Amino acid sequence: MAESEDLQDPKVATLRSDVTVELVRASAADSDVVFSARVSTQGEQTLAAAMAGDDATDKDRGLINYLMRDRHGSPFEHNSMTFYVQAPIFVFREFMRHRIASYNEESGRYKELDGVFYTPGPDRKLVQDGKPGAYVFLDGTPEQFDLVTKEIEQTVTVAYASYQRMLDAGIAREVARVVLPVAIYSSMYVTMNARALMNFLSLRTKREGTHFPSYPQREIEMVAELMEHHFAELMPLTFESFNANGRVAP
Repeated sequence: MAESEDLQDPKVATLRSDVTVELVRASAADSDVVFSARVSTQGEQTLAAAMAGDDATDKDRGLINYLMRDRHGSPFEHNSMTFYVQAPIFVFREFMRHRIASYNEESGRYKELDGVFYTPGPDRKLVQDGKPGAYVFLDGTPEQFDLVTKEIEQTVTVAYASYQRMLDAGIAREVARVVLPVAIYSSMYVTMNARALMNFLSLRTKREGTHFPSYPQREIEMVAELMEHHFAELMPLTFESFNANGRVAP
């Protein structure tokens, strides 16, 4: 039937309200921080001890907390985490302001872009109250939410249909893509170490009790929250110390 074909047609614009973050590769543990910090006094023996798989000790916890508290940052760089992220392009443009990671994003020059676009979910605050630098976001009314949803759906549907017509006419992908709005989803691999990730989290999450409060756009915070979950599992002592010291990157 025509209706079911439309639902499955990859050339028809579709909407989603979430993001995807997957940890695809990691070499990251609290022991990486410990052995790299202790090499200044013990040389290569610190690496041997870490590779032996010794459990973390109170001294290790204390050392990590000391490094975090006094902002001795380089020991937190001897590790690596690679994430696969799907999010709207406007999130990626904010993300790439952080020049402390390695990025590889899908290319609209070399592949046909999927017609998946972002629309805010019902819990997304819609109204800005106050001036830039001193404002809060408030819940929108049901009428405002319906308006946002309707306008986004209409806009992306028209834009993606225009994109497809140009491709069908033989227009190069790099030219046809200029009609697509920043709500379209992209995907990338991003690789960073724990120090860089803590810097990112300190700026792109809002938490009570932080030394330097941040007010991120909700969509990039959604990405940061998922990355933080993986970080907490990989390096629990480092994550604990990060929070205990006001979520300030060392």
